[in-house]
Amino acid sequence: MTYRKFKADYLFTGEGFAAADSVLVTTDEGRVQDVVPAAAAGDGVLYSPGILCPGFVNCHCHLELSHLRGVIPEGTGLVEFLGTVIRGRGAGLAVDTGDQAERIRSAIAAGEREMLDNGIVAVGDICNTADTLEQKRPGRLRYYNFIETAGFIEGGAPMRFDHSLRVSGELGTGSIVPHAPYSVSPALFRLIAGQAKGGIQTIHNQEDEEEDRFLFSGDGSFLRLYAALGLDISFFRGTGKRSLESWLGYFDRRQPLIAVHNVATREEDLRIAAGYALSFCLCPNANLYIGGRLPDVGLLVRSGCFIVVGTDSLASNHGLSVLEELKTLERAFPELDTASLLRWATMNGAAALGMEAELGSFAPGKQPGVILIEGGVGSRLGRARVKRLL
Repeated sequence: MTYRKFKADYLFTGEGFAAADSVLVTTDEGRVQDVVPAAAAGDGVLYSPGILCPGFVNCHCHLELSHLRGVIPEGTGLVEFLGTVIRGRGAGLAVDTGDQAERIRSAIAAGEREMLDNGIVAVGDICNTADTLEQKRPGRLRYYNFIETAGFIEGGAPMRFDHSLRVSGELGTGSIVPHAPYSVSPALFRLIAGQAKGGIQTIHNQEDEEEDRFLFSGDGSFLRLYAALGLDISFFRGTGKRSLESWLGYFDRRQPLIAVHNVATREEDLRIAAGYALSFCLCPNANLYIGGRLPDVGLLVRSGCFIVVGTDSLASNHGLSVLEELKTLERAFPELDTASLLRWATMNGAAALGMEAELGSFAPGKQPGVILIEGGVGSRLGRARVKRLL
């Protein structure tokens, strides 16, 4: 058997930075053998300036929305953004001529290629349709399919759930998950939670203060969204709870959950979430694109939250790059150390998607991909770019 040997200025293992002068040893196909001192590595070591790192894990993406790149203006706020996406899903917003189905397929292919080029090896992908199925078949990336369902009208829950079952059957693998607490009825939440065992759940959580207002009292700007969609929700008077508390109780405490966005998450929410198997997914560039505001990341860190990273969709982002998300976090929260940022994007992400046996770290036996983060300043990311080595 032949081996490949990689060395850089810094070697991040998935857990932390290895000792200076460490070398990563893999098989030709990239299965990790060991991390050893340079003196023990022998000949044939490839040195590259920068940071060696396991491949990135993107815990939240909507690949099927890639055709909406550049269509929705920035800074509209969540309510306007949601209305535009719902009205425009598959309706040809991005183009006004040609075969829309083919353009959607081409955009999906380009989106996957962008993730590959940006060092991503696995994706938690939100699916309302099976549009991404053919692109996923060759297995260029590892995917966990989250088959998203929504329906705020109680009586429509069985129909909505049956639709998601059909999409799940087409995709072959994944979990049926709720879109958000403001778009899923109690009946639909119960159907979702009833089949959740054995799978991972994810939900858009507290993306805006107006979400908390609507769930708590039943009023606010979200009423404009339902009016625009022609839905009569006069029956809803609020739950008397903030958003996270309004949905969390539907799930068993041991159920793996990924709460996405968390822009309006407060300390009181985290107290309620204590004891749940909950990951908090940050998608900072999408938060800035939609509402111009970031989560209180310092609060999440101080509270010991399990943090992961996602890109969201090209409807709400300029690109599909986990590194760009990390750079945004580094600029906004300079107190964050690079090891923490990289851990969120590698080992934590793999664990959140149930892929830690193969991905996320340079532990012997894993095949996590090998990327080089180059062009930073020392161990800081700065204006770094990513290069895929394996």
